[in-house]
Amino acid sequence: MMAKTFLQTLSGKILADYEDDLSRAVIVLPNKRARVFLLDILREEWSETNFAPKIASIEELIQEISGIRSVDSIELLFEFYDVYLSMTEKEDQQSFDVFSGWAKIAIQDFNEIDRYLIEPTYIFSYLSDIEALKRWKLEHNDTTELIDKHLAFWKKLPQYYEQLYKHLKERGVGYQGLIYREAVRKLPAFSSEKANYVFAGFNALNASEEKIILHFITNGLGKVYWDIDNYFLENVHHDAGLFIRRFKKNWKPYLASDSFDWAFNHFSEEKNIKIIGTPKSVGQARIAGKLVSDLTEDGHTLDKTALVLGDENLLLPVLNSLPKKVDSLNITMGYPSKNNPAQLLIAKIIKLHVNALTRNEQHYTLYYKEVLEVLNHPFIEPFGNFHELVQIINFNNFTFFSLETLFRLKNEVAFVNEALFTTLFSRWDGMSVIQILESLKGITIMLRDFLRSEGEDEKVSQAFVYSVYKMLNKMIVYQEKYEKMISVKDIQATYKQIVDLAEVSFEGEPLTGLQVMGVLESRVLDFENVIITSVNEGKFPSGKSQQSFIPYDVKQEIGLPTYKEKDAIYSYHFYHLLFRAKNIFLLYNTDSEGIDAGEKSRFITQLEIEKLPKHHMQQLIYNAVLPDKPYEKIRIEKSELALDRLQEIAIGKGFSPSSLTAYIRNPIRFYFQRVLGIRESDEVEENIAVNTLGTIVHESLEQLYQPFVGDFLSLQSIALMTSQLDDVVLQKFKEVYKEGEIKKGKNFLAFEVAKRNVYNFLQLEKNRIESGETIKILMLETELRGELEHARLPYTVKISGKVDRIELCDGKLRIVDYKTGKVEARNLRIKSFEGMTEDLKNEKSIQLLCYALMYVQQFGFPKEEIEAGIISFKNLKGGFMPFAYDKETYITLEIVELFKEELAFLIAQILNPDLAFEEQWV
Repeated sequence: MMAKTFLQTLSGKILADYEDDLSRAVIVLPNKRARVFLLDILREEWSETNFAPKIASIEELIQEISGIRSVDSIELLFEFYDVYLSMTEKEDQQSFDVFSGWAKIAIQDFNEIDRYLIEPTYIFSYLSDIEALKRWKLEHNDTTELIDKHLAFWKKLPQYYEQLYKHLKERGVGYQGLIYREAVRKLPAFSSEKANYVFAGFNALNASEEKIILHFITNGLGKVYWDIDNYFLENVHHDAGLFIRRFKKNWKPYLASDSFDWAFNHFSEEKNIKIIGTPKSVGQARIAGKLVSDLTEDGHTLDKTALVLGDENLLLPVLNSLPKKVDSLNITMGYPSKNNPAQLLIAKIIKLHVNALTRNEQHYTLYYKEVLEVLNHPFIEPFGNFHELVQIINFNNFTFFSLETLFRLKNEVAFVNEALFTTLFSRWDGMSVIQILESLKGITIMLRDFLRSEGEDEKVSQAFVYSVYKMLNKMIVYQEKYEKMISVKDIQATYKQIVDLAEVSFEGEPLTGLQVMGVLESRVLDFENVIITSVNEGKFPSGKSQQSFIPYDVKQEIGLPTYKEKDAIYSYHFYHLLFRAKNIFLLYNTDSEGIDAGEKSRFITQLEIEKLPKHHMQQLIYNAVLPDKPYEKIRIEKSELALDRLQEIAIGKGFSPSSLTAYIRNPIRFYFQRVLGIRESDEVEENIAVNTLGTIVHESLEQLYQPFVGDFLSLQSIALMTSQLDDVVLQKFKEVYKEGEIKKGKNFLAFEVAKRNVYNFLQLEKNRIESGETIKILMLETELRGELEHARLPYTVKISGKVDRIELCDGKLRIVDYKTGKVEARNLRIKSFEGMTEDLKNEKSIQLLCYALMYVQQFGFPKEEIEAGIISFKNLKGGFMPFAYDKETYITLEIVELFKEELAFLIAQILNPDLAFEEQWV
């Protein structure tokens, strides 16, 4: 049974004190979220109809006192930039992009100074003097323009503060610190005669909050109730009770006698604590999902379960890891916009258009990767029907192409989403900044409508899209008001800067289902089951990193909070989650090095060292399940369908020499490619692949030599082919590489290599002729066919393949295979046929003998001697390198018969139903 929660205790106190008129009470809580839970408890405990008390967060109360509307971070940055421009000479004005880099830090410091009621002139003059002292030994002549500008910035910082404060105040808006400072000033005039204020559940207070709460207490208008356990209140060394101990000591004259009556001893009660370590953040997400599943199976209700994310970036992995039985959940946390997939989509669209204009404003040149990133985006791909368009771009090797080309390709495809495509890719150079922003906003509206049609499953995605919609709306309002963005680059720079300031907020039903929340959202709330992720140093607590212009020692001296106070705040939040919980799961990342690494949090170590008698603590390390072997070879038995498919190949088109050697190299690859017909998906070949280059060289030689089939080669024919070489290679490049770019970069080098390969080959032919060889071209790229009957084979098997060239050279018939890779003569020699097809080093000899076998079967044994060999373009000095059997280079009937035996053995293995396809590692 879970202990009575703080809000239940508070509800009982309110009902007892204000039984006659609940509306007289104003309950002030640390955050807005607790209001819903308190109202629900009041409704359950109060049987009669009555007006509910007013329940407000501390920020709402202070805003009411000040009479100033809170301005969001994005609007504030725009307002500050307007103030900055009004104070700065035109020649010294920075772009919004540069300005934002330091303005965000300055605003944070302004906020802290105001919240803690620090005298601004004092702190700014202090900082300016520090910077001046750093350079006090410099003579006037030793200073640089950079140093002068740096000192000038520090002198101007207080002016920026004063003008921004004045500007915002005149408009009736402000950042949190300004509102707090103004609330303190207006506090005496704030009418509160008819209300009684109850401040409940607070821990750390800034100077403004202290003054305001004390004002109500000292004037008999308010009471304070703390949410603290005696274990932390009485332990003077424990950070979790640091601030409340201070208030107990310093506020003693003002506090009611019952203010600390609620200090309880729940932390010392029985608790089951599991400390679970696992590598990487994603592992924590998976474990969190499993823990939720286990809790539901054990009969726990998810209404009493909180999943607290120490790192908000874990939200999406956690949501994807939750079990299907979680039919309702409530997300209450700020998710950083920089990881918002909808925001990333808009950023990619902006980048695409900016780069297109930069490359070529007239033709609007697009880069395929940027186009595909948009078309394949998870928010675009399901609704755009752009699959066929993506395939066309990949298949035709479009790398850089005009916008006109993209629209032409789109028109060749049926069933695309025309409206979405047009909005995504319409030219921006003829549009105003407002029109561009409206166009981007239009994309978010389309996505919203698409996602709504998908129902409840896409509510999280809808929240992502809505966040970007609001951000673009603010940019439009800013542009309409100030017109500071002139070009598309200004849009990109502004968008980049405000992304960090925007957060995604989620809507849900807070009273039902699993509660997924951030650390700050857990204040005042109590749960029976608590799962906390990322309990690592640097995340929980957040660590020392904080951006500020105010040094640590200065903060310490003037009373501004430092990382030490922040650690104490995190300590309270951590232990508060444990106060009344019964089942606690603390997840941390065990990786201490590399990306996404961190040490185990000090809070876990503290729990372990200060373990209480009733705390049942269990430590677990979850690692990925590692197999006994690092990799298990794939083994696939031959099914009836596989055997039918093999027979279809064998008696149909036949096995090619390359497919047979593919089987020797790796039977599994042979199975996937030849039996199943699986091919690698088309992708844009930005840089020419080796096999593509080989195809271009082969086809170039075929076209050059085609006019001379049946003729003897002469020096004149070689000269003619040499003169045509450049044009033919370029033509083949365009045919094979299609729309790929070949005029620059690596592809231009590949183009030159192809020309050089063909040129060197022609020079080899020229040298042969000059040395007295007679060469007659008989066939080019000829399809050869043959059949194999053997007792080992269940049926007659066909073999087929295309040979590159057959020639007569000095009365000898030569079967020639071109290889663009390096081959040496020793690779083509064998001493025995026994086991020939079981050794991969013989693959080229097997191919040559297959060609010889098919030629003999198709045309019979010629009267001339036969040789089968390779010309390697990376070893042209080797010339024609023939297959050799025990130093014999001619193909004889004996060699053909010996090879048929080995070939029958190989094909019998392929067709053997009892021999599985098993992966081979080469």
